[in-house]
Amino acid sequence: MNVPNLSIVIPIYNEESGLETLFARLYPALDALGEPYEIVFVNDGSRDRSAAILRQQFEARPDVTRVILFAANAGQHMAIMAGFEHCSGEIVVTLDADLQNPPEEIGKLVAKMREGHDYVGSIRRERQDSLFRTCASLAMNRLREKITRIKITDQGNMLRAYSRNVVNAINSCKEVSTFIPALAYTFARNPAEIVVEHEERAAGESKYSLYSLIRLNFDLMTGFSLVPLQWFSMLGILVSLGSAALFVLLIVRRLIIGPEAEGLFTLFALMFFLIGLALFGIGLLGEYVGRVYQQVRHRPRYLIEAILEQSGHRRQ
Repeated sequence: MNVPNLSIVIPIYNEESGLETLFARLYPALDALGEPYEIVFVNDGSRDRSAAILRQQFEARPDVTRVILFAANAGQHMAIMAGFEHCSGEIVVTLDADLQNPPEEIGKLVAKMREGHDYVGSIRRERQDSLFRTCASLAMNRLREKITRIKITDQGNMLRAYSRNVVNAINSCKEVSTFIPALAYTFARNPAEIVVEHEERAAGESKYSLYSLIRLNFDLMTGFSLVPLQWFSMLGILVSLGSAALFVLLIVRRLIIGPEAEGLFTLFALMFFLIGLALFGIGLLGEYVGRVYQQVRHRPRYLIEAILEQSGHRRQ
């Protein structure tokens, strides 16, 4: 089999209700591009019939279809990492299976890559999300950009294109937990972004709850920057100076005015604030220590149960 020019990596987790619709739109869209391609589906430990449906699709189009079956759920980004490590294309495009990003938009990313870019992100036009989720995403994006200096306008959009050099650089990293678009941005020499269409989810439900989105952004900030620790250190210095000034003020008041009980509740409130601040600092430090702990265990990032591919397939 010839090495394809284009690889499409799609993580799958409990998407049985929408896979047939995905197949019906994805393959014609790629056939219309007129260049060799492969589609790498990564089943991330789905509990429904997704794995069986992917097997059937492999049997129907074994020439361009490859399926990686995980033994257990490892997370979306680890599924994409597995796809990166097993794909062959010079241009690699990631796509969600929920059809919120139309497969017909892949051609736009490929065309942009042909202009000389090594990483192309996408910005959703007229997002089909709730107002609260859209506003929360924008706020977290701005905070993340200030902390990490990684400029990704729409970090929640998985429709992205990567050059082979960027994919190889990502594959060389052995991080247990990472955010692939941000990692790619740090390796890219000529990144770009384009606007793409956005549709409502074809079937099923979102795998990201509000807690998951907050958790993802927290992981992103602690995984790519020490700024949160530096900010907290500066805050600790300011609070220490303020506490010292307050202590001096209370001593002076006691010497001038004498004992007084009216400020007792104010001191309690200040104490609770300082305790909360200390607990937040311990939690922040724990995030960094936890990342180190995960890394030094050297456990596999994911376990592959089987790989369905045509014999003689060549990899980069």
